[in-house]
Amino acid sequence: MLYILVLLVIIFYLYGVRTFGYWKKRGIKNDHPLPYFGNNFKQFFQKSSYAMTATEMYKKYPEEKVVGFFRSTAPELVIRDPDLAKRILVTDFQHFYARGFNTHKTVIEPLLKNLFFADGDLWRLIRKRFGSAFSTGKIKAMFHIIAERAEKLQLLAEEVEYLEHYDVRELMARYTTDFIGACGFGINMDSLNNENSEFRRLGKRIFHRTPRDAAAAALKFIFPELCKNIHFLAPDLEESVCALVKQILQARNYSPCGNNDFIDLMLELKKEGNISVESLEQKDENGRAKQVELKLDDLLLTAQIFLFFGAGFETSSTSSSFTLHQLAFNSDHQKKVQEEIDRVLLKHDNKITYDAVNEMHYLEKSFYEAMRMYPPVGFLMRQCTTPKYTFPEIGLTIDEGVKVIIPIQAFHRDEKYFHDPNVYNPDRFTSAQDMKTNYFLPFGDGPRACIAARLGKLLAMAGIAAILQKFSVEPCEKSKLEPIPDPMAIVSEGFIGGLPLKLRKRELIGTLN
Repeated sequence: MLYILVLLVIIFYLYGVRTFGYWKKRGIKNDHPLPYFGNNFKQFFQKSSYAMTATEMYKKYPEEKVVGFFRSTAPELVIRDPDLAKRILVTDFQHFYARGFNTHKTVIEPLLKNLFFADGDLWRLIRKRFGSAFSTGKIKAMFHIIAERAEKLQLLAEEVEYLEHYDVRELMARYTTDFIGACGFGINMDSLNNENSEFRRLGKRIFHRTPRDAAAAALKFIFPELCKNIHFLAPDLEESVCALVKQILQARNYSPCGNNDFIDLMLELKKEGNISVESLEQKDENGRAKQVELKLDDLLLTAQIFLFFGAGFETSSTSSSFTLHQLAFNSDHQKKVQEEIDRVLLKHDNKITYDAVNEMHYLEKSFYEAMRMYPPVGFLMRQCTTPKYTFPEIGLTIDEGVKVIIPIQAFHRDEKYFHDPNVYNPDRFTSAQDMKTNYFLPFGDGPRACIAARLGKLLAMAGIAAILQKFSVEPCEKSKLEPIPDPMAIVSEGFIGGLPLKLRKRELIGTLN
């Protein structure tokens, strides 16, 4: 009996280290991995986010172009060279079209069948149908909703101005949540006037990582086959989202109602019938891509709305609040932004309009500089989709299924690419070209770059303009120049304790009427 027990322990151990020679065989440096946990112990136990872990590996091997990593027993590759990053995201995209977040190829939980998490043909089918959802024309048509929320944001700021400090992360989250409610769902959730609104609570829950969520994620990575039916998203969250969308669809009788919001758009796309594209994954006997089809059913529609809600409010609120945070600590740049806001709005009857925001070039640079210092999505993940792939620059061959990590946050803070990277300086962006490099990737790059980047930027900039038109922001006793990153973050980054600032009313300025 003892021999059997010892044998089982040995087998269990060997199974947990079976892949750990992968990078050594290829001459790639990596930290010593732990059985079953690999190099991802801290992330599994909520002591480090994805982005924090990738940044740590990036800094640990400054002379390497790539660094090996093990997430549980799965080998991954951290990319330290911007040219290799461009090759993965753009040049050789056909070999890396999968994000690789799903631990099992054929079992994908319902709400993750969306444009961000989907891979292969499912991604391509969704991308084709929704590509027009964020066109310039669509964004212009919905900008009046942004302007209305900007006005309400100013009214809320009037109330919190008298406080010693207020978390601008929460302030901007309420603003972006209110916009998503109106634009995405056609519902006035009043998150700006009620921080405990049902919609705001749902938004918080999406990005609140409970012990159950952490355990589920760890088990799916460590035992992907055994745990393929465990969902990343908790059942209560799935039920809440599905029930909300179903309620709205029923109220509209499953037909567009003329609101011109995101749900209307989804229903219009659904009426167009099945989606058909050339397959990324299937070929006929002559090696040509097969045609594949997808029916847009209610569950698939719900998954896209879930993405629009979650990604829409979280990334915009993080980027806009961190911009305000940096401007609070850099009053000279804040003054330049305010002078530009005053000058531009004077030409537009003191109204925040689509054209007005697009004329605020220094605000745009200030926004991008904040995105450089703290990108809301601090890493990109791609998965090799061909049996063998060789990086020509370094002669490294990896196998199908190996994931590559591009640590955006680390690139953005590397002094090789940005002078004084820890100093907030919007003037480093002297031209549009400075915002389009291999190492500045706030919205990603290539075919899987953020499809809603323009909308997110306009939403954030309009919110910042609304605050700074009437108020100045200043540090308070609780403010920290370098806020502490939240190690429990998943895809989007956050801060422990938020971003507390003091709002001070400006004098002799125009108002939004």
